[in-house]
Parts: sequence; structure tokens; C-alpha cells
Amino acid sequence: MADFLPCGGRIFTLSDFDFDLPEALIAQHPASERSGSRLLGGTAASPTDRIFRDLPSLLRQGDLLVFNDTKVVKARLFGQKPSGGRLELLIERVLAPSADSGHEVAAHMKVSKKPAPGTVLQMDGGFTATVLGRWPQADGALYHLRLSSEPYALMAQFGHVPLPPYITHADSRDDEQRYQTVFAKHPGAVAAPTAALHFDEAVLAQLAVRGVHRASITLHVGAGTFAPVKTSTIAEHTMHFERFEVPLATQQAIAACKARGGRVVAVGTTTVRALESAAKFGPDCNDTNIFITPGFDFAVVDLLLTNFHLPKSTLMMLVSAFSGYEHIVALYRHAMAQRYRFFSYGDAMLLQCAKPVGQP
Repeated sequence: MADFLPCGGRIFTLSDFDFDLPEALIAQHPASERSGSRLLGGTAASPTDRIFRDLPSLLRQGDLLVFNDTKVVKARLFGQKPSGGRLELLIERVLAPSADSGHEVAAHMKVSKKPAPGTVLQMDGGFTATVLGRWPQADGALYHLRLSSEPYALMAQFGHVPLPPYITHADSRDDEQRYQTVFAKHPGAVAAPTAALHFDEAVLAQLAVRGVHRASITLHVGAGTFAPVKTSTIAEHTMHFERFEVPLATQQAIAACKARGGRVVAVGTTTVRALESAAKFGPDCNDTNIFITPGFDFAVVDLLLTNFHLPKSTLMMLVSAFSGYEHIVALYRHAMAQRYRFFSYGDAMLLQCAKPVGQP
């Protein structure tokens, strides 16, 4: 259910977050240089068009950038059933081994007919995946599988980059590099924290010179980030769970930033979800399905750097909650009129929280 209060007495519906996006604006490939993408900022009345490498000039000494240092794994695997029918797995989560099990995963499966528990799938590359049932419960949305060898090693050797469904080309070596941040550290994501894809070493160095601090969280982005909202009343939508960690060092960096009057700048919606989940549910929370919609009271994040999101998506609702619904509508109209590039390989925008953090 949505973590929100009605905004100004208004109950939002799914149609409020819909818009017609020309297919030509869906970026199929990244910009030739990471920091060469465009950056939209300013106000609804006076939007400002910049290049991403201008970001350091927009931040202040003492601000804190918080990144998601998750690493995208090559989670898409292909194989076949004993009948010969082809199938595709998308590994959503590598499950922690217990005393009597190992190499187990939870995965989405594209297949013409659902295989029964006990079915052994022959995967491209010569390994097997045994169907154990569904996950996280008997009627769960994912399949529970046991692979014949260590999952991360198999994905590294035989997997494909899990490009989003709106990117139409097959993954390439270029995607292996560019659908990954330059500071990716902890493997486990099946989608990139795309706002961070714009950062290169030159921009990071300029930020350091300017006195902008850095910290990291880890949130392993799941395929649910692309799941459409199907309920007309958004409060009825149930979010997917994602694992995350806000390290003690990052908690301390945030406290120090607030104490010196700096601003916490979240790089991407996944960072927002992690920081606000920890603030709402406590530092021991490490699995979140927080659903941020208009009316949500932000406790941590002052600025948000994010890409442009899909119509009717939970991420459109999050940015509307953060910066104001009317503001987002106006900026998206400007972005489409100015031919900004949308979604994972597209351009970015810098948003300010509509209601200052901590304001009653």
C-alpha cells in the first residue's frame, strides 16, 4: 500500500501519471560520453537546460551526494524444458544458502507452459536449473530454482545484461560497460541505478574539488522497478521488495551534512527509497517495499538527481511526491518539447524537495 497522505485533500489515480511519449524519445543507447547527457533543472515557470557535466556548479561545498553502489549482474539466462520448449530466466535474487541447500535463486521465467516442481531445465552453457516451486510462497510470482553451480559464476560466464524491456536491441559488450556505474561494487541488481550512469571520473573529481562529499548505500534493484501499476487507485498497489543497506558510515555522513547546513543529494530513486526507508523503519530495516506517493513526508533527501520515468510508473509517483505533481508535469512537458531522451539510457533532471525536509 502507498506510504502517503492525501495531498491537499486530493486522492490521485493512475491516470494522473499517464502521458503520451513519442517512441523516438526512448533512448536505445547511452550518450557517447557519460557526462555528455543533458540535465534539466530550474522551476516549472523557468526550466533550465544544461549538460550533465555542469552538475558540480549546481552543488555547494558541504553538500553530500549519496550513490547506490549496487552492481548489475548478467541475470538473463536462456535454456529449454525437457520437451525442447525454449525459456528465459531473469534471476531476481540469489538466496542465502541453508545447511541443506545451496545455489538457489528466485527468478522470473518466460515460458509457454509452466514447468512443474522437480522439472530439470537444461540451460545454455551446459548447466541445469531444477524447479523447486514458487517464491516467496507457494503462489509467489517468482520461481524457486536450484542451479547446478554457483549462481554468480554462472551468470558471469553465461548470462546476458538484463536490459529493460523498452530497449529493443540485444545486449552487447558496450552494454556490459555502459549499463553499469563507474563505482559499482556489490553484485546483485538486475537493473541499473540509472541516474548514476551519467557520472564519470572527471565529474567526480570536480565534485571533490568543489568540496562536495560522497557516501553510498546499496540497494539491489529488482525487475519490479519496471512493473506497471494496474490499480486505478494508486493506494491499492502493492510494491515489490528490494534488499538494501545504509552503512553506519553513511548514516554518520548524513548527520554531519545536516549539522553543517549541507544538503543531502540522492542520486536516483533507489537511493531515495533506501534512505527514506531507513529513516521511517529504522536502521535495522534491510528489505523495503516502501511506496512513495504524493503527500509523503521526506525525512532525509533535499535534492534528487534522476532520469525521466515511464508513464503510470511508481517512479513517476515518487518524483511527483518529491518535487510536486504540477512541477513534474510542467518539466516533463518541457522535456518532451525539447526532445530530451527518456528512461534508462536517457537524460537526467535535478529536483528540489517541494517541502523542505523536517518542515511540519
